[in-house]
Amino acid sequence: MSEIPAKATESEDPSDGARAADAGTRAGDTGHVPAVRGGARGDGEVPAGDALWQSSPPGSIYDYIRVASFSIGPDGLVDQWSLRAERIFGIPAERAVGMDPIDAFVDPDLRERGQRKMAEILDGREWTGVVPFRMPGMENGKPGEDGLAEVYVMPTRTREGEKAAVCIVVDVRTLRSIETDLAASQAIFGQSPFGFLLIDPELRVRRVNHRFASLFGGGPDDHRGKGVYDYLPRPEADRVTAILRRVLKTGDSITDMHVTGFVPGSDERRHWSINLYRVKSGSGRPIGIAWLGTDITARRAAAREAAAARRNLALLNEAGARIGNSLDLETTARELLDVVVPGFCDLATVDLYQGLLAGDETPPGLADGSAELRRVAFASAVSDAPFAGTGAPVAVGAVHHYPFNSPCADALRTARPQSIPGEDGGLVQSTLAIPMVAHDTVVGLAQFSRTKGSEPFGDRDRDLAVELAARAAVCIDNARLYRREHERALILQRSLLPPGDPVASGLDIACRYLPGNVATGRPSEVGGDWFDVIELPGHRTALVVGDVMGRGLRAAVAMGELRTAVRTLALLDLEPAEVLSALDEIARGLGTPGGVQQATRAARRPREADLSEVYLATCVYAVYDSVTRRCTFANAGHLPPVLVEPGEPALMLDVPPGMPLGVGGEPFEEVEVELPEGALLALYTDGLVESRDHPLDEGLQAFVGALTDPSRPLEDVCDHVLNTLDTHHGEDDIALLMARVQGLPTESVGDWTLPREPRSVGRAREYARGQLLSWDLEPLVDTTELLVSELVTNALRYGEGEIRLRLLLDRTLVCEVWDAGLVQPRRRRARDTDEGGRGLQLVGLLSAAWGSRRTPHGKTVWFELPLPDGETPLTDPAEALLSLF
Repeated sequence: MSEIPAKATESEDPSDGARAADAGTRAGDTGHVPAVRGGARGDGEVPAGDALWQSSPPGSIYDYIRVASFSIGPDGLVDQWSLRAERIFGIPAERAVGMDPIDAFVDPDLRERGQRKMAEILDGREWTGVVPFRMPGMENGKPGEDGLAEVYVMPTRTREGEKAAVCIVVDVRTLRSIETDLAASQAIFGQSPFGFLLIDPELRVRRVNHRFASLFGGGPDDHRGKGVYDYLPRPEADRVTAILRRVLKTGDSITDMHVTGFVPGSDERRHWSINLYRVKSGSGRPIGIAWLGTDITARRAAAREAAAARRNLALLNEAGARIGNSLDLETTARELLDVVVPGFCDLATVDLYQGLLAGDETPPGLADGSAELRRVAFASAVSDAPFAGTGAPVAVGAVHHYPFNSPCADALRTARPQSIPGEDGGLVQSTLAIPMVAHDTVVGLAQFSRTKGSEPFGDRDRDLAVELAARAAVCIDNARLYRREHERALILQRSLLPPGDPVASGLDIACRYLPGNVATGRPSEVGGDWFDVIELPGHRTALVVGDVMGRGLRAAVAMGELRTAVRTLALLDLEPAEVLSALDEIARGLGTPGGVQQATRAARRPREADLSEVYLATCVYAVYDSVTRRCTFANAGHLPPVLVEPGEPALMLDVPPGMPLGVGGEPFEEVEVELPEGALLALYTDGLVESRDHPLDEGLQAFVGALTDPSRPLEDVCDHVLNTLDTHHGEDDIALLMARVQGLPTESVGDWTLPREPRSVGRAREYARGQLLSWDLEPLVDTTELLVSELVTNALRYGEGEIRLRLLLDRTLVCEVWDAGLVQPRRRRARDTDEGGRGLQLVGLLSAAWGSRRTPHGKTVWFELPLPDGETPLTDPAEALLSLF
């Protein structure tokens, strides 16, 4: 018998070897203790005092290499076959025992040589070598596979003293694979540029590579046995320890776990990206954790820089979208703070020069930075208290100034940003005082503060703050310039409108004018809306409402020119259609340097050669006669007038709209309407009835529906209309002119027709005397008789047809003489030797005003006298006559 147990071991675990009892029995037969594969300790060492077989724990080297044993008897045949041999060769013991190993495993071409080697081995010689072999064929006829084995043959003797052998066989291919893997593992572990650790189940370091040791000092062996707490701060070590235990328990790997700590000899906080996975033995038993760490400190810094750059870019984009949407100084300042809080800072304020807010061109005190400022905006992400980062708190709206030596005054004085540290015990960590500079002019100061615990301001933050403040400063300066232009245009526009409440004969007048910014509180450009009430001879009144297309100073100036032209044309006593035709020519000439004549010539040239600016306007012109209560309308593209008769619903008058002023080439039509006593007439601009949210038709119907009670006081009617309609859109100016008809009473009118004969002069004087005495105007009798005599005499001498005399009493006394002649009287200066030519001079001396106008059937010459009030002395006719000579 050989020294190897006679039977195959009964253990099913390839790492166990023979059972202790069986091994002890076999060992007792020979008195030998065979070599032990592994002891009870994890490092494979066996205590010297142990005399028993030791069972190797799972994870020994034999779990990885393929090794087997069998014995050869004196006859050269297999007499013992181990379980590992069964696994390697795939042949059960009952088949293998009794086989010739040479015939069974060696290639036929090599069998002769194999037989010689077997003879030498049985002759007592040891042999070690690499032997190619072929697996025996399977029972199913399938040929066996080729293999390569390293064989170690040891001669033995049986109990009878016969020569035998024990063979130890190792699968060379498996062994070489293990060698290759081990070399690769050693290369990866030793040459890795990343920190590599192996941690045992007790969470102690078993092995580190040189990269890890170079960071934390010492050699790789110096770190063996250390724990996580030796490398990381306690809070971080607690977190990592819990994760390591979870990985060891569950086997779930961890990828890109961020760990923060310090390396010896440096106070710089380092960041690592850690990958963890559980390591198992060949039998599947967990034996530790692999730790692969990468230093990402620089990457984190670069990521922070990139994130800061993206944040700053996003902040600038947001600032470009949100700052400057309003042309209001205070609103623009608040928009800046809405952008920076809390995205950039925790507290922020904006101070603007008080002089700038008051409309001064250059804020006073700019040189030393100590001028008065007003705090226009404040924002906080942590507190609603006033900003207190640089001295005493200043409330929003308060006027203050900074001391000359303060950092804020220095920032205003030098136009350079200043960094101000926070006060001890205060909320603020640091403050950036940024001057707001627009077009080389400092308009104010913005302060951005971060509270304690926030990241301090850096150079990049300061540059961003300067850029944000500069953008806001440009918008604020634009708002300042716009406000200045808007106020000037508004002053100009208001100066061109009728001052106070207009007064007209036979009419009760009420009016409203609302610039576009009044309704919303936001600044907007002034428009070209206007209205006017013009007194005409004969107690007639011209009512005008117009709208120049466009906005701003240009529209206001054009409106002023057109209004002046309307007043001039009205005083010529032209018919409404003629007034609009003349206005059309004037509007066409507004955009041409040469005026109306140049515009007329330009109209004859090709269209592409006309580069003049076009001015368009709409206008409705009405002339009301208080004696007849008839009103004549002409319209140039304007909205129709609205009439409300007593007891009737409001209606829009059908007045042909015509073309807007400035288009040219089309005549204007007139419409005459008789207005009943107490009727209400409304003229208006489109701002009252049209907006983006309400179409024109809807607005007109709402306006007509609001005029329900014409008997109310006109002021109340105007307020009711503005409150009822949606006039708060602020998109356009609103002009509203309302007039209630109050015709002259019959007893205030004297009207006579005189034949064309010399006696009519005397009759005219008699009619005038009698009428004035009935009106208790005896002080005016002599003057009126004299002037009536002059006008009737001129009508007889230079006029045609019958003569008509009319006296009108209202706020003044008006005398009119009508005839059919078309020649207008012309006043001239008579020489001392002339016998005539002084009649019209006398009329001009004795009357308050005089003139003539054409009528459809001739002309009318009139004069006006003020009523005696006891304060204004009347002109003596005798003195007036003497002054002519």
